Amino acid sequence: MPSRRTLRRPVALSAVAACAALAGGLLSVQSASAAGTRIHDIQGRTRISPLAGKQVGDVPGTVTAIRAFGSSRGFWVQDPHPDDDPATSEAVFVFTGKETPKVAVGDALTFSGTVSEYYPGGKDAGGQSVTEITGATWKVTASNQPLPAPVKLNAASIPATYAPDAGGRSIESRTLQPTKYALDRLESLEGMRVSVVDAPVVGPTNTHNELWVTATPGHHRTARGGTLYESYADPNGGRVKVQSLIPFSQRPFPVANVGDRLNGTTAGPLDYDNFGGYTLQATELGTLAAHTPAPEVTRKQTAGELAVATYNVENLAPDNPQTKFDRLAKGLVHNLAAPDVVALEEVQDDSGATDDGTVTAGTTLKKLTDAIKAAGGPAYEWRAIDPQNDQDGGQPGGNIRVAFLFNPQRVAFTDVKGGDATTPVKVVDDHGRAGLSASPGRIAPTEAAWKASRKPLAGEFALRGKPDRRVFVIANHFNSKGGDQGLDSRFQPPARTSETQRTAQAKLVNTFVKELLAKDPKADVVVAGDLNDYQFSPALKTLTSGGVLTDQVTKLPVAERYSYVYQGNSQVLDHLLTSKALTRTDYDVVHINAEYADQTSDHDPQVLRIKP
Repeated sequence: MPSRRTLRRPVALSAVAACAALAGGLLSVQSASAAGTRIHDIQGRTRISPLAGKQVGDVPGTVTAIRAFGSSRGFWVQDPHPDDDPATSEAVFVFTGKETPKVAVGDALTFSGTVSEYYPGGKDAGGQSVTEITGATWKVTASNQPLPAPVKLNAASIPATYAPDAGGRSIESRTLQPTKYALDRLESLEGMRVSVVDAPVVGPTNTHNELWVTATPGHHRTARGGTLYESYADPNGGRVKVQSLIPFSQRPFPVANVGDRLNGTTAGPLDYDNFGGYTLQATELGTLAAHTPAPEVTRKQTAGELAVATYNVENLAPDNPQTKFDRLAKGLVHNLAAPDVVALEEVQDDSGATDDGTVTAGTTLKKLTDAIKAAGGPAYEWRAIDPQNDQDGGQPGGNIRVAFLFNPQRVAFTDVKGGDATTPVKVVDDHGRAGLSASPGRIAPTEAAWKASRKPLAGEFALRGKPDRRVFVIANHFNSKGGDQGLDSRFQPPARTSETQRTAQAKLVNTFVKELLAKDPKADVVVAGDLNDYQFSPALKTLTSGGVLTDQVTKLPVAERYSYVYQGNSQVLDHLLTSKALTRTDYDVVHINAEYADQTSDHDPQVLRIKP
């Protein structure tokens, strides 16, 4: 059972060691002034304990759960006699480090120790803290005591409004308003036993044995059972991560997909970490009921249609298992119906993540195209431009880039020499029509907006049998969201620092499209790729500014607008955008990856069929 709490903290002391340390003055902490301290006094009415840094003694409670694995062991204690203040939690975590605590669930005890605030992932990450007891000693007074009933998480107990607006400042010192804000409600239950009943799975099981459920199943659901992220204002406060405290040898963790359900009751203490927010540490797990929708299969393009797709193939490298290439090939041939043009993202160089100066990706692309042909698909050709070594971000040494695949039986690629890693492609006059100075060519590759990020690749295509029908495709992979504060950050609203660069990147691509349209207002332009941002984001507003591009995802029914699932939120990161001339289109997000625990990539591909 993996734990991602890696920061070191003071550990629990045995009773003898604790007494010796106190006698020798080794614990330089203040004593809590009030006698008869209860857990709700420790937790207080804000996110930070009013007793932080102080020593408390003989605090009563009942052991409700034990974490007996990893380097963050300890147990949760809950007061069976709560106060009547909904803002104060009645439970706290007692941290024992790498030592398995010698207590049992149902033990009534009194504990002493130092009240501490622990920030999972580090304070600089922007997450919230967990109030806990360090350097603890305890005395068991009775065994086999009844546990407090869990608080049911549901639409009646979780407010619709997510968090207070603090103008980007910390909300730690604000008095909790658990009936007004979802984040405050969850914080007011920190460490306490909570439960969800018949909970829909909205985030698939990942490699850390975690899944996400929603406690508010009537809120913002997708057409296939997920939870839709529609706006910054509402990040869906009913999402709760589920981990398990039950040994996997006794109860394997469920392998769940979006659309499944945990039937019955899932219960345990409510924890928090910086890798997904509030987490139900299950001591009781519901039964997995599989209701997974089947992977989608899009229709085949007609003879007169041009099918353009985008697919993030997630760090594809020659040393990946052959099964990954085969599954990607099956997805492209069967689920995507062999598009005529595919904009690929995250194609690594021929040595993968080995940082040896290699920048070519011919081996990677050949393994993929060979697998496609073996799967019954066309003999795709490819075009790409090798980046400068270690200049385009992504996995160190991987030199990820965007690339084009195309079916030469259906389309012709217009090759124009001159494209390289640093030479910007220009719009040129081609007998009164728009053309490219280099095809493929990179858009403004030396501009600061592309620092440590993938550069867009522009290429010109023509339909076989219709050489006058030229289509410009621009493949993109904007910078990631790394460094942004989490939705559950203690800073509200959270800072999205990475979007500044994406907005600058969007402006450069928008300018390039405007230059194409200035030469030919009727030019057919498709902007494709993983833009790492939402349809309502500043980056997408900038990319579509001036009305030069239409984001095709906005034409779908709302419940179908997603291509990625992150922490239980189904959201749009991948896009296909079209110029004004392309009015007759058919667009489809093909859900084959993001909703599944067993996925070939973390992104769903998309396809756009351009009608004649």
